[in-house]
Amino acid sequence: MISALEPKTMRSMKPAIGDLLLWLATALPLMLAVLLIATILSLQLAHADETPSDSCGGKNLMAELQKSDPVKYVSIIAAGDKVKNGKGIFWKIEKPGLKPSWLLGTMHVSDVRILTMPKGAAEASAAADTIVVESDEILDDKKAAAALFVNPSLTMLTDGSTISQHLSPEDNAKLEAGLKQRGVPLAAVSHMQPWLISSSFELTACEVRRKAAGMKFLDQKLATDASAAGKQVKGLETLAEQAKAMSDLPIELHLKSLIQTLELGDKINDVNETMTDLYLAGNVGAIVPMLKTIEPDETLSDEDTATFEQRIILDRNKVMAERAAPILAKGNTFIAVGALHLVGDQGLVELLRKQGFTMTAVD
Repeated sequence: MISALEPKTMRSMKPAIGDLLLWLATALPLMLAVLLIATILSLQLAHADETPSDSCGGKNLMAELQKSDPVKYVSIIAAGDKVKNGKGIFWKIEKPGLKPSWLLGTMHVSDVRILTMPKGAAEASAAADTIVVESDEILDDKKAAAALFVNPSLTMLTDGSTISQHLSPEDNAKLEAGLKQRGVPLAAVSHMQPWLISSSFELTACEVRRKAAGMKFLDQKLATDASAAGKQVKGLETLAEQAKAMSDLPIELHLKSLIQTLELGDKINDVNETMTDLYLAGNVGAIVPMLKTIEPDETLSDEDTATFEQRIILDRNKVMAERAAPILAKGNTFIAVGALHLVGDQGLVELLRKQGFTMTAVD
């Protein structure tokens, strides 16, 4: 799904609320949203019979901006350059007396360009004794969904209200129309938490088709391949903990995000393509500065940004680093987590350095 940026840098950007869940493509497994909705409704995902495509038809907004507004383009790149550890998605982890371990920043999508991984990553994962992902529960979609439903408060409005009661008539009409386009009646999701509904809209149509065809997102593929090879697979969080982080945020923030996400419409393809290109270029630090340009109208308050950053990014970074420590102490471990969890002065790269590891970006 995002990751740790220096707080002052992040807050000065004041990204649009609609951008928050876009960041989650590199921080939380949004495939979970589709899984949950499909499980609840027993839906056949739209266009599932079509041949999955690696391209979602989006355009690179940064390439366009470089031509139309080179000053703004340079400012985005410059802001990205200021993000600590913002360059590089594949890192070598070393400590005297231990076999090297590895840290890969991922995007939680099944795009073949992402699945290919940077040079050396496939070999490192194949040779590792242990594969670590955000949650090893992604090995079994059905069990993961069932585990979440044990605690309805993580995914549902448990106060008896419906999503429509939290929206203005105009915004409710937008939601109903957006759901209708996906073949989902409003009544079927009326008691879901708004973050879960928003997450489903963040998925591009081609990603939904790939998911329906059985394709796995990068983290899931790494875990599945490792398990099939008899390797040990460990998780740094549970999916319930991830959902809890989202549900802990104020509902008002999620409602704003939901509506802005709906207003993005087909532009979601362009945003995802731009994020993908920056990721493939190893310029993770530029992703958030880029995202702030896509919805310039309504922006987050400093308080909203700080709340989101602390609960979704910084708190989770600390947990990941603490739980990774005893695993890394054995050496020869391959860790794969959302790319934006790596960056910033409180990102995983820096937190592992503070544990005494030497962290080196692999070109």
